Amino acid sequence: MAADALAELAKRRGFFFGSNGAYGGTAGFYTFGPQGAALKRNVEDAWRDRFTIREGNREIEAPTIMPEAVFEASGHLEGFDDMLVECPECGESHRADHLVEDATEIEDAEALPGEEVAELIADEGIACPACGTELAGQPVEAFNLMFATDIGPGDAQPGYLRPETAQGIFVEFPRLKEYARGNLPFGITQIGPAYRNEISPRGGLLRLREFTQAELEQFIDPEEDEPPLDRVRDVEVRLYPATEQEADDGDYLDTTVGEAVDEGVIGSPWVGYYLGVAQEWYERVGVDLDRFRFRQHLAGERAHYAADCWDAESEVDGDWIEIAGFAYRGDYDLSKHDEYGDDAFTVFKRYDEPKTVERATVDPDMSVLGPEFGGDAGAVADALEALAGRDPDAFDGETVTVDVNGETREVDADVANFAVEEVTESGEHITPHVVEPSFGVGRTVQTLLAHAYSEDEVDGEERTYLSLEPEVAPQDAAVFPLVTNDDRLTALADEVAADLRAAGLAVAYDDSGSIGRRYRRQDEVGTPFCVTVDRDGIEGDGPDTVTLRERDSAAQVRIPVDDLADELTALREGEPFASVADRYDAVDTDVETEGN
Repeated sequence: MAADALAELAKRRGFFFGSNGAYGGTAGFYTFGPQGAALKRNVEDAWRDRFTIREGNREIEAPTIMPEAVFEASGHLEGFDDMLVECPECGESHRADHLVEDATEIEDAEALPGEEVAELIADEGIACPACGTELAGQPVEAFNLMFATDIGPGDAQPGYLRPETAQGIFVEFPRLKEYARGNLPFGITQIGPAYRNEISPRGGLLRLREFTQAELEQFIDPEEDEPPLDRVRDVEVRLYPATEQEADDGDYLDTTVGEAVDEGVIGSPWVGYYLGVAQEWYERVGVDLDRFRFRQHLAGERAHYAADCWDAESEVDGDWIEIAGFAYRGDYDLSKHDEYGDDAFTVFKRYDEPKTVERATVDPDMSVLGPEFGGDAGAVADALEALAGRDPDAFDGETVTVDVNGETREVDADVANFAVEEVTESGEHITPHVVEPSFGVGRTVQTLLAHAYSEDEVDGEERTYLSLEPEVAPQDAAVFPLVTNDDRLTALADEVAADLRAAGLAVAYDDSGSIGRRYRRQDEVGTPFCVTVDRDGIEGDGPDTVTLRERDSAAQVRIPVDDLADELTALREGEPFASVADRYDAVDTDVETEGN
């Protein structure tokens, strides 16, 4: 399936389209139409069910704008950059690494240094896609992707739109740990928008300036907490390790999660666990697993905080795209916010039995430090306390040296009042480590549409349909009166649609055109089941019946109206249509071509 065919269907049938078209459009922003918004919402609900509810986690909703200090602590101000190259002729800006990837066989130019990317642009004779001017000799510069804003009027506080939902979880950790009663492990999830000022948005929903993430931050004690790996040990996965990517004859590794963890291919059991959970979830929502893999980050592309990182990737229109990332972030995030923030980003880990330990302490004589160091006296005292815990031997001499605000300060050892005391401790404060599965919702939606796009022939007529899983399809069913000139049929069809909606099902109602055309319309938006009210179903002495048609096979069964809501609910929850079909009489499918 070509990308333009999916884009045309997505726009025509109300899945997604470029925003602000009345004003010329705005690159990197898409509006989800009625079908797309419903599909996206169902994907989010399915993710919430698996990663929040079934894992016993809790969900929060944090602001999308945060003060500058948050991103100074997180490192985004300094290192959240992409490679920009500007055309000297037309002034268009481009992602330099993308230009290299498009023109060469290099798959991950993002992992290369900027200087090397600039050399490749020159060596390959890469030109500006907009005007054709060669870009050799143009500098490749780092461009920060965050959207800046001001919080408040006047001398406003600088802020940024969040580039990921994760920081909203990390900065609230001091309060979130209270809700967990300080017990590790615990997980916090969040589904919401994030913003990145992409240099060159492209690929429909694949690279946007506003997009939706679904993220889980799992907080663990790295010395004690182990994942429930046995739950996914036998899940089969297709891995693309870094070693295979770098080898001349590298290939995929088809294995199980358990084997990959045991053999060290996946370095963290926690990451392995979530790869297994994700594999099962992607299959559940309808990703074609023949077009799916987990790719390990190369050393050059791995984030500085990540000990190991894997991407879930899907094949769309011949390209592999990242749809989720799985990272072991260590204690980087909480340690940074502990350093910059005012709260404690640690948890108290209680020992099984109290321990008697030696602890180095200081009790600085402030009557001496005050006159000597003035306003820095408190900072000198804090520095002495930190030094005592870190390097007790530093107090062996007559004087002690500490660094305060970039300056060296010398204090007499007797003024520091250093001592080593025996104390009984019931526990210690530790900084949890973080394991993060992070999913791109829009990219998942585009993957599902691409993988569900199908063409076949029904009753001698070609059709296009979306083979979406019932759980995520925009609508659960559509209801049709076979003809509109029979009041009995239209009245029953109205009643059936109302009853199904009252049962919590998303139902479309369509009485326009031939029954075959109505089926085609619903097939094209992925509606899994169609209910047709016909005369055969209301004539006779028995209860009223309708035909229930399954989208992919076009098979139909006749089913009592009273059974319909329960059967559709079961189908939405995963019961195979074949099981339902076994309980009812089959219907000849020539009804598809009947006129109105």
